Amino acid sequence: MELKRIFEPITINGLTLKNRLVMPAIHHLYTPEGYATERFNEYYWERAEGGVGLLIVGAIQFHRLGGGRMMMRLDDDRFIPGYKEFTDGVHQRDCKVAAQLYHAGRYTRLEALPEGEKPRGPSAVYSNFSKAMPQEMTVAEIKDTVEAWAAGAVRAQKAGFDAVEIIACGGYLITQFLSPLTNLRTDEYGGSVENRRRFPLEVIQAVRQAVGPNFPVFVRVAGNDFVKGSNTNTEIVEFAPQIEKAGADLLNVTGGWHESNVPQITADLPRAGYTYLAAAIKKVVAIPVIASNRLNDPIKAEETLALGRSDLINLGRTLIADPEWCNKAKEGRSDEIRRCVGCNQRCLASTFFGSPVACLINGRAGREYLFKDKKGKAPVSKNILVVGGGPGGCEFAIRAAERGHTVTLWERSDKIGGQLQTVAAPPSKYEFAHLAEYYRRVLEVSGVNLVLGKTATADEVLKNKFDVVAVAAGSTERTLHLPGAKGQIPVYRASQVLLEEVMPGKNVVVIGGGSVGCEVAQFLARKGAASEELIYFLMQHRAETTEKIYSLMDTSDRNVSIVEILKKIGRGFEPGTDWPLKLDLKRLGVKQYASSEVISVNKDTVILRTKTDAGEETKEIPCDAIVVAVGYQSENTLFEELKDKHPAVYNIGDSSAVGKISDAVQAANDIVVTL
Repeated sequence: MELKRIFEPITINGLTLKNRLVMPAIHHLYTPEGYATERFNEYYWERAEGGVGLLIVGAIQFHRLGGGRMMMRLDDDRFIPGYKEFTDGVHQRDCKVAAQLYHAGRYTRLEALPEGEKPRGPSAVYSNFSKAMPQEMTVAEIKDTVEAWAAGAVRAQKAGFDAVEIIACGGYLITQFLSPLTNLRTDEYGGSVENRRRFPLEVIQAVRQAVGPNFPVFVRVAGNDFVKGSNTNTEIVEFAPQIEKAGADLLNVTGGWHESNVPQITADLPRAGYTYLAAAIKKVVAIPVIASNRLNDPIKAEETLALGRSDLINLGRTLIADPEWCNKAKEGRSDEIRRCVGCNQRCLASTFFGSPVACLINGRAGREYLFKDKKGKAPVSKNILVVGGGPGGCEFAIRAAERGHTVTLWERSDKIGGQLQTVAAPPSKYEFAHLAEYYRRVLEVSGVNLVLGKTATADEVLKNKFDVVAVAAGSTERTLHLPGAKGQIPVYRASQVLLEEVMPGKNVVVIGGGSVGCEVAQFLARKGAASEELIYFLMQHRAETTEKIYSLMDTSDRNVSIVEILKKIGRGFEPGTDWPLKLDLKRLGVKQYASSEVISVNKDTVILRTKTDAGEETKEIPCDAIVVAVGYQSENTLFEELKDKHPAVYNIGDSSAVGKISDAVQAANDIVVTL
């Protein structure tokens, strides 16, 4: 498909962008002292080289209060020279760059504040995000913050940024003034809608006056707070023309707060799911609008512009996963794009808990500076064998071929991807299927000799005299002995269920409450509820009442139980990524038995023994199928046979130690550059 709209130039208050593709501000934690660093520079410069039209970097602290850990800073002139070097580098790569100025308000964590200070907010309303009670801002503090915002914008100008962005979304300070949930003031900055809008309008006006009429000012807004009792798309549509009148040149539209119970950027949200929020705002303003959230597909991006829903497209985590997304799409190589899978495991989850941004599927994200001197071909071309076509093996083969090595990949099955097909089966994991498609295509264009249906033996590997052997043989599912199960109730592996090789009945017990067990339970319960197609059909034809449709969505005809021997159900998820699934389990009535084990299996029931504070108790629950999800074990037989017989053999991925895709992908990248 021709992708012409996303590559059309656009001019915003004198600033011409070469295309409609934007990387929005993401807090990466690459600037521990607030200064631009080599890590920060190389990360963004690589994305500029990848063809994006505009980088918006941040968040940037401009005030001594309201910042965050390892955040960029422009609250003092001493930070300007470093960011001037950075912006010069962006411009040398034919890209424009804007600075997002940030104040977290009540979201500010105590450790990010000067000693003895408290977070500030419009009112003293406790924050579940920062776990702190903010101090209500005085009018003098409000005025001081407005002035600091303007001063930060001027520093951004001096540092060579092409525009500034004011953050008015995410549950941060401006959003807090706008929301009746967090603004309980009775003075001129609270109460009525007009008063609650006073502070954000003063900020925009002050920034506009400080930077002058010909310097672009963007405002990043929440298209809907997605918090009960707070602002919706209706309120922001009403407010948008006032933002424009105050001096904004562009509105950058995203979703809700960090406190929202509605997923914002995980794959629970359909692709381009929030473009309707931008579309509603675009109808009421004359300035350009950016659409955001889950736009990882070039066709969806093109469609968004074709439908007039926005003027530009944000590619946030999309460009973490593949910095060359823009160039590949422009060159007709969309099938070579490594699409973001919407997992949040190494990006947002990392930053919330103090670790820099990385990526599950891009082993170099945030580590570009470590590889900058290792680009191009290796000094000596080697003959390399990779055993295993899972993510680790495919990654190793592709990166080795890029370095000029001759690479052969043996995969014992009839397809590559390893466990990706199983991983992609749960409802919010479908994007992982595209990772297998990416590997399949890039193996081909990289010239890797892919041999399917080939089982590797130590003798054959040694006979072929490869210079390097990388074993990525993966792992196998663990089994479990169940007393009395034989001949009673069928026992299935988690993969058999997720790949729909078997059909469990109505009463299913999942043994194992880790991430896989929870996903299997969700998968089974969803299969027992009304399908998305049926819900759409019923709504399209107004065939049932809203209440009936909700009932069909929220009720499963399959009774699913999770049995976990440990106290906690839900182990194995990255912090902060499991809550959508847990809400789904609750919605669908999945029963959860922690500190429990199956001690007996009968004809149509299982007996559980549960440890409680008072001792132990037994419970009999209906069951016509058991699913075992108790983890995996490394398949390292081949490596063990080769390690003392071959001079250069590596063990990567699950065959080395059962872990996450990111472990295998990163290890593959790190080893290849040493060859």
